[in-house]
Amino acid sequence: MNPLSQLLSPHHFADRIGRLFFLVLLCFGISACVDTNGGPGVGQSQTTSSMQTAAIPGASAGGLRVVKELPPPPPGEDGASQQIAKNDVLQVDVFQVDELDRVVQVDSLGYIALPLIGQIEAAGNSVSELAKKIEAKYGQKYLQSPEVSVFVKESIGQRVVVNGEVAKTGIYPVTAESSLLAVVSQAGGLTRIADQSKVYVYRKYGEQQLVANYHVGSIRSGKKPDPLIYGGDVIVVFPSATRVAMRNLLDVARVASATMVFVP
Repeated sequence: MNPLSQLLSPHHFADRIGRLFFLVLLCFGISACVDTNGGPGVGQSQTTSSMQTAAIPGASAGGLRVVKELPPPPPGEDGASQQIAKNDVLQVDVFQVDELDRVVQVDSLGYIALPLIGQIEAAGNSVSELAKKIEAKYGQKYLQSPEVSVFVKESIGQRVVVNGEVAKTGIYPVTAESSLLAVVSQAGGLTRIADQSKVYVYRKYGEQQLVANYHVGSIRSGKKPDPLIYGGDVIVVFPSATRVAMRNLLDVARVASATMVFVP
Protein backbone atom coordinates (compact mmCIF):
# COMPACT_ATOMS: atom_id res chain seq x y z
CA MET A 1 0.00 0.00 0.00
CA ASN A 2 1.44 3.36 -1.01
CA PRO A 3 1.74 6.15 1.62
CA LEU A 4 -1.25 8.08 0.23
CA SER A 5 -3.54 5.05 0.34
CA GLN A 6 -2.33 4.25 3.83
CA LEU A 7 -3.07 7.84 4.93
CA LEU A 8 -6.60 7.68 3.53
CA SER A 9 -7.43 4.23 4.80
CA PRO A 10 -10.27 3.90 7.37
CA HIS A 11 -7.96 1.99 9.72
CA HIS A 12 -5.48 4.87 9.71
CA PHE A 13 -8.26 7.41 10.45
CA ALA A 14 -9.70 5.22 13.17
CA ASP A 15 -6.29 4.90 14.79
CA ARG A 16 -5.70 8.69 14.71
CA ILE A 17 -9.19 9.47 16.05
CA GLY A 18 -8.73 6.90 18.80
CA ARG A 19 -5.49 8.51 19.89
CA LEU A 20 -7.08 11.94 19.76
CA PHE A 21 -9.97 10.77 21.95
CA PHE A 22 -7.50 9.28 24.42
CA LEU A 23 -5.56 12.53 24.67
CA VAL A 24 -8.71 14.62 25.18
CA LEU A 25 -10.01 12.20 27.81
CA LEU A 26 -6.65 12.38 29.55
CA CYS A 27 -6.78 16.19 29.49
CA PHE A 28 -10.38 16.04 30.74
CA GLY A 29 -9.35 13.92 33.71
CA ILE A 30 -6.37 16.11 34.54
CA SER A 31 -8.34 19.34 34.26
CA ALA A 32 -11.14 17.97 36.42
CA CYS A 33 -8.68 16.96 39.11
CA VAL A 34 -6.92 20.30 39.00
CA ASP A 35 -10.20 22.18 39.12
CA THR A 36 -11.44 20.15 42.08
CA ASN A 37 -8.29 20.90 44.03
CA GLY A 38 -8.55 24.63 43.36
CA GLY A 39 -5.60 24.91 40.97
CA PRO A 40 -5.66 26.57 37.57
CA GLY A 41 -7.58 24.52 35.02
CA VAL A 42 -8.32 24.89 31.35
CA GLY A 43 -9.18 28.48 30.51
CA GLN A 44 -8.20 29.88 33.90
CA SER A 45 -5.78 32.75 34.23
CA GLN A 46 -2.88 33.04 36.61
CA THR A 47 -4.81 35.84 38.31
CA THR A 48 -7.56 33.38 39.24
CA SER A 49 -4.96 30.92 40.50
CA SER A 50 -3.32 33.54 42.71
CA MET A 51 -6.69 34.60 44.09
CA GLN A 52 -7.51 31.00 44.97
CA THR A 53 -4.29 30.69 46.96
CA ALA A 54 -5.29 33.66 49.09
CA ALA A 55 -7.58 31.61 51.32
CA ILE A 56 -7.67 34.14 54.14
CA PRO A 57 -9.90 37.19 53.44
CA GLY A 58 -7.80 40.30 53.30
CA ALA A 59 -4.68 38.52 52.05
CA SER A 60 -2.87 40.11 49.16
CA ALA A 61 -2.50 38.42 45.79
CA GLY A 62 -1.03 39.80 42.58
CA GLY A 63 -1.32 43.43 43.65
CA LEU A 64 -4.97 42.97 44.63
CA ARG A 65 -6.41 42.73 48.09
CA VAL A 66 -8.68 39.69 48.28
CA VAL A 67 -11.66 40.09 50.59
CA LYS A 68 -14.57 37.83 51.46
CA GLU A 69 -17.17 40.56 50.91
CA LEU A 70 -16.67 43.87 49.12
CA PRO A 71 -17.48 46.94 51.22
CA PRO A 72 -19.46 49.80 49.65
CA PRO A 73 -17.27 52.48 48.09
CA PRO A 74 -16.04 55.18 50.48
CA PRO A 75 -18.45 58.09 51.14
CA GLY A 76 -18.61 60.32 48.12
CA GLU A 77 -17.79 57.51 45.68
CA ASP A 78 -21.06 55.54 45.78
CA GLY A 79 -23.12 57.95 43.71
CA ALA A 80 -24.93 59.62 46.64
CA SER A 81 -22.90 62.81 46.29
CA GLN A 82 -21.94 62.32 42.65
CA GLN A 83 -22.68 65.29 40.47
CA ILE A 84 -25.53 64.91 37.99
CA ALA A 85 -24.30 64.99 34.41
CA LYS A 86 -25.82 65.85 31.04
CA ASN A 87 -27.91 63.01 29.59
CA ASP A 88 -28.48 61.43 33.02
CA VAL A 89 -32.00 60.09 33.54
CA LEU A 90 -33.62 61.24 36.79
CA GLN A 91 -36.73 60.29 38.68
CA VAL A 92 -38.32 63.22 40.53
CA ASP A 93 -40.95 62.39 43.17
CA VAL A 94 -43.01 65.02 44.97
CA PHE A 95 -44.41 63.62 48.21
CA GLN A 96 -48.22 63.20 48.12
CA VAL A 97 -48.49 65.03 44.77
CA ASP A 98 -48.26 62.13 42.33
CA GLU A 99 -49.29 64.21 39.30
CA LEU A 100 -46.01 66.12 39.60
CA ASP A 101 -43.83 63.00 39.61
CA ARG A 102 -41.68 62.72 36.51
CA VAL A 103 -38.89 60.71 34.88
CA VAL A 104 -36.78 63.23 33.00
CA GLN A 105 -33.50 63.32 31.12
CA VAL A 106 -30.97 66.08 31.62
CA ASP A 107 -30.65 67.87 28.29
CA SER A 108 -27.49 68.88 26.46
CA LEU A 109 -27.44 72.22 28.30
CA GLY A 110 -27.74 70.58 31.73
CA TYR A 111 -31.42 71.38 32.39
CA ILE A 112 -34.56 69.38 33.15
CA ALA A 113 -38.18 70.49 32.64
CA LEU A 114 -40.79 69.94 35.37
CA PRO A 115 -44.53 70.77 35.61
CA LEU A 116 -45.40 74.29 36.81
CA ILE A 117 -41.82 75.41 37.44
CA GLY A 118 -40.45 74.78 33.94
CA GLN A 119 -36.73 74.42 33.38
CA ILE A 120 -34.27 74.06 36.23
CA GLU A 121 -30.52 73.48 36.06
CA ALA A 122 -29.62 69.95 37.15
CA ALA A 123 -26.13 69.22 35.86
CA GLY A 124 -23.41 69.93 38.38
CA ASN A 125 -25.71 69.35 41.38
CA SER A 126 -25.89 66.27 43.59
CA VAL A 127 -29.32 64.64 43.91
CA SER A 128 -29.83 66.21 47.34
CA GLU A 129 -28.87 69.67 46.06
CA LEU A 130 -31.25 69.35 43.11
CA ALA A 131 -34.06 68.16 45.39
CA LYS A 132 -33.65 71.28 47.55
CA LYS A 133 -33.71 73.54 44.47
CA ILE A 134 -36.93 71.90 43.26
CA GLU A 135 -38.49 72.20 46.71
CA ALA A 136 -37.66 75.91 46.75
CA LYS A 137 -39.23 76.43 43.33
CA TYR A 138 -42.46 74.61 44.21
CA GLY A 139 -42.59 76.29 47.61
CA GLN A 140 -42.48 79.80 46.14
CA LYS A 141 -45.93 79.68 44.50
CA TYR A 142 -47.49 76.24 44.39
CA LEU A 143 -46.96 74.00 47.42
CA GLN A 144 -46.64 74.44 51.15
CA SER A 145 -43.52 72.74 52.57
CA PRO A 146 -42.98 70.40 49.58
CA GLU A 147 -40.88 67.29 49.99
CA VAL A 148 -38.98 66.24 46.87
CA SER A 149 -36.86 63.15 46.24
CA VAL A 150 -34.52 62.79 43.27
CA PHE A 151 -33.10 59.46 42.14
CA VAL A 152 -30.63 58.74 39.35
CA LYS A 153 -32.20 56.03 37.20
CA GLU A 154 -29.40 56.01 34.66
CA SER A 155 -26.14 57.90 34.90
CA ILE A 156 -23.49 58.48 32.28
CA GLY A 157 -20.96 58.31 35.14
CA GLN A 158 -22.28 55.11 36.69
CA ARG A 159 -21.05 52.25 34.51
CA VAL A 160 -19.62 48.79 35.16
CA VAL A 161 -17.51 46.54 32.96
CA VAL A 162 -18.65 42.92 32.52
CA ASN A 163 -16.15 40.52 30.97
CA GLY A 164 -15.48 36.83 30.61
CA GLU A 165 -18.08 34.09 30.21
CA VAL A 166 -21.24 36.14 29.71
CA ALA A 167 -23.38 36.32 26.59
CA LYS A 168 -22.62 40.00 25.91
CA THR A 169 -19.47 41.48 27.39
CA GLY A 170 -19.37 45.25 27.60
CA ILE A 171 -20.07 48.35 29.66
CA TYR A 172 -23.44 48.63 31.39
CA PRO A 173 -25.23 51.37 33.35
CA VAL A 174 -26.07 50.79 37.01
CA THR A 175 -28.26 52.50 39.56
CA ALA A 176 -28.19 52.69 43.34
CA GLU A 177 -30.21 49.45 43.43
CA SER A 178 -28.23 47.37 40.91
CA SER A 179 -27.16 43.95 42.19
CA LEU A 180 -24.74 41.35 40.86
CA LEU A 181 -27.52 39.14 39.46
CA ALA A 182 -29.16 42.15 37.80
CA VAL A 183 -25.94 43.17 36.04
CA VAL A 184 -25.22 39.59 34.92
CA SER A 185 -28.75 39.52 33.50
CA GLN A 186 -28.08 42.80 31.66
CA ALA A 187 -25.09 41.07 30.07
CA GLY A 188 -27.32 38.28 28.76
CA GLY A 189 -26.53 35.76 31.49
CA LEU A 190 -23.72 33.25 31.79
CA THR A 191 -22.42 31.14 28.90
CA ARG A 192 -22.60 27.33 28.88
CA ILE A 193 -19.00 27.00 30.02
CA ALA A 194 -19.16 29.63 32.78
CA ASP A 195 -18.34 28.58 36.31
CA GLN A 196 -21.02 29.95 38.62
CA SER A 197 -18.62 29.71 41.56
CA LYS A 198 -15.92 31.82 39.90
CA VAL A 199 -17.53 35.24 39.48
CA TYR A 200 -15.12 37.94 40.63
CA VAL A 201 -15.97 41.57 41.33
CA TYR A 202 -13.17 44.14 41.38
CA ARG A 203 -13.67 47.47 43.14
CA LYS A 204 -11.46 50.47 43.77
CA TYR A 205 -11.59 51.51 47.42
CA GLY A 206 -9.60 54.68 47.97
CA GLU A 207 -6.06 53.82 46.95
CA GLN A 208 -6.69 50.06 47.11
CA GLN A 209 -7.97 47.61 44.53
CA LEU A 210 -10.23 45.00 46.14
CA VAL A 211 -11.59 41.78 44.68
CA ALA A 212 -14.12 39.26 46.00
CA ASN A 213 -15.31 35.90 44.72
CA TYR A 214 -19.08 35.29 44.48
CA HIS A 215 -21.03 32.11 43.74
CA VAL A 216 -23.90 33.07 41.43
CA GLY A 217 -25.60 29.69 41.91
CA SER A 218 -25.73 30.17 45.69
CA ILE A 219 -27.07 33.70 45.24
CA ARG A 220 -29.81 32.49 42.90
CA SER A 221 -30.87 29.77 45.33
CA GLY A 222 -31.06 32.26 48.18
CA LYS A 223 -28.19 30.72 50.14
CA LYS A 224 -26.09 33.86 49.73
CA PRO A 225 -27.14 37.54 49.56
CA ASP A 226 -27.09 39.33 46.21
CA PRO A 227 -24.39 42.04 46.59
CA LEU A 228 -24.90 45.57 45.34
CA ILE A 229 -22.82 46.68 42.36
CA TYR A 230 -21.50 50.24 42.08
CA GLY A 231 -20.24 52.43 39.25
CA GLY A 232 -16.62 51.65 38.44
CA ASP A 233 -16.86 47.96 39.38
CA VAL A 234 -15.45 45.31 37.06
CA ILE A 235 -17.12 41.89 36.92
CA VAL A 236 -15.24 38.93 35.45
CA VAL A 237 -16.78 35.47 34.98
CA PHE A 238 -14.25 32.67 34.60
CA PRO A 239 -14.86 29.43 32.69
CA SER A 240 -15.29 26.01 34.24
CA ALA A 241 -12.30 23.77 33.51
CA THR A 242 -14.45 20.64 33.31
CA ARG A 243 -16.98 22.28 31.00
CA VAL A 244 -14.22 23.53 28.71
CA ALA A 245 -12.78 20.03 28.56
CA MET A 246 -16.20 18.54 27.86
CA ARG A 247 -16.79 21.05 25.07
CA ASN A 248 -13.43 20.11 23.56
CA LEU A 249 -14.39 16.44 23.78
CA LEU A 250 -17.69 17.07 22.00
CA ASP A 251 -15.89 19.06 19.31
CA VAL A 252 -13.56 16.11 18.73
CA ALA A 253 -16.57 13.79 18.52
CA ARG A 254 -18.18 15.97 15.86
CA VAL A 255 -14.95 16.11 13.85
CA ALA A 256 -14.59 12.34 14.13
CA SER A 257 -18.15 11.77 12.92
CA ALA A 258 -17.72 14.11 9.97
CA THR A 259 -14.38 12.50 9.05
CA MET A 260 -15.68 8.96 9.07
CA VAL A 261 -18.55 9.89 6.75
CA PHE A 262 -16.20 11.05 4.02
CA VAL A 263 -13.64 8.25 4.26
CA PRO A 264 -14.11 5.88 1.25
